[in-house]
Amino acid sequence: MRTQHPRDADPLAALSPFESARLMAVMRDTALSRGHLPLPARPVIGASWDRVLRLGLDPDHGRVPLPLGLDELERRRKETRLADVLPTLHSGLLEAAEAAGHIMIIADADGRILWIDGHRGIRRHAAEGIALVEGSHWAEDVAGTSGIGTALAVRSPVRVHSAEHFVRAFHTWSCAAAPVRDARDGRLLGVVDISGPAATAHPTVLSLVTATARWAEGELRLAHSRELDAVRAIAAPVLARIHGKAVVVDRHGWVAGVTGVTPRDRRLLLPKAAHDGRVWLPALGMCAVEPLPGGHLLRVLDGEDDEHGAPARQGRLVLDVRHPHHWSLTFSGPSGTWTHQLSARHAEVLLVLAAHPEGRTAAQLAQDLFGDPTRTVTVRAAMSRLRGRLGAVLAHRPYRIADGIRLDVTKPDRPDKLLPFSAAPAVGRLRRDGDPAG
Repeated sequence: MRTQHPRDADPLAALSPFESARLMAVMRDTALSRGHLPLPARPVIGASWDRVLRLGLDPDHGRVPLPLGLDELERRRKETRLADVLPTLHSGLLEAAEAAGHIMIIADADGRILWIDGHRGIRRHAAEGIALVEGSHWAEDVAGTSGIGTALAVRSPVRVHSAEHFVRAFHTWSCAAAPVRDARDGRLLGVVDISGPAATAHPTVLSLVTATARWAEGELRLAHSRELDAVRAIAAPVLARIHGKAVVVDRHGWVAGVTGVTPRDRRLLLPKAAHDGRVWLPALGMCAVEPLPGGHLLRVLDGEDDEHGAPARQGRLVLDVRHPHHWSLTFSGPSGTWTHQLSARHAEVLLVLAAHPEGRTAAQLAQDLFGDPTRTVTVRAAMSRLRGRLGAVLAHRPYRIADGIRLDVTKPDRPDKLLPFSAAPAVGRLRRDGDPAG
């Protein structure tokens, strides 16, 4: 099992903690005076500092918004799936954190801290010194470069040590964080983090945090598998009585059974609502929707238009990339509406296609995404997965949004906040020049 991401390779690892912290402090001051980070910093830290510099964050204190009220904090705790794996996270990390004189932190996808546990003295010191308390906000645009905020931004495990923190007030701290995703839809749930005094931090803590996060994701995957098995038990006798094409899915669109049709993907996009029980789905076309315990029965209505007589593949897509950590694609048409949560790569692809309505070849997309036109195999694999989800919405040869479908982009309030994690050359140009599809 991989427990440390390549992006965290550290050219300063040969130095003592004191020497590396001192060098990073000098580099930070240079970055503030020149507006960019000089080498030899780790790329993940340099990219984070660049993002924070563009935001104009206070380098001494960051932003200090008020913590969540108790009612809002309890609401978030009850609604998050992270609550389902609290025992797993505690058993994997809490003992080690306490033994090292550190604390364990669990934050949601917005960077709001939901739970803190661990060494009592360090918890008190964190609360008094840097307002590290339950309900506080630690996203990158608030607290700058940190384990929590930067792991959310790049969606990968990250260790931030001492003066690698952009905000000077956090230089006496070291933290290691890893993201946790929902197995049902890949959505980012939040991060798990171990933080404590920089003088007592150990580099291997990142491996422990990452392994525990993967363990928690495995628990969520098993829970979903059990839910899907229950829907399959209901689906089998229902489908046996149907003549024609039909699919049974759970509430999240995962296929539990089929008859007469083979969907290209194991998960289908589901509508928010159905008009008279009829909706158009990208992977199947027009369908009649019937409720089942734990899911839906989708009867495929071959060759039918919607109730207004318009072809099923007419409509409007809205790509929402306002949030720095999660993005969605919504289709609206006369027959219904569905919303799909996007991966980072698919958000990049759709943003590029929105900027190039005429379409892009595999080589052009490889240049757009990686700065290398030869990486067509990677592009074709990503596009195959995306077409499996979007079906007739996405055309190919060249890759483009299908005729009759309009794609609009809902952007953040500032161009430099557009997919801040992305290193894709085309996204960088859109940040600099503005998004013509918005």
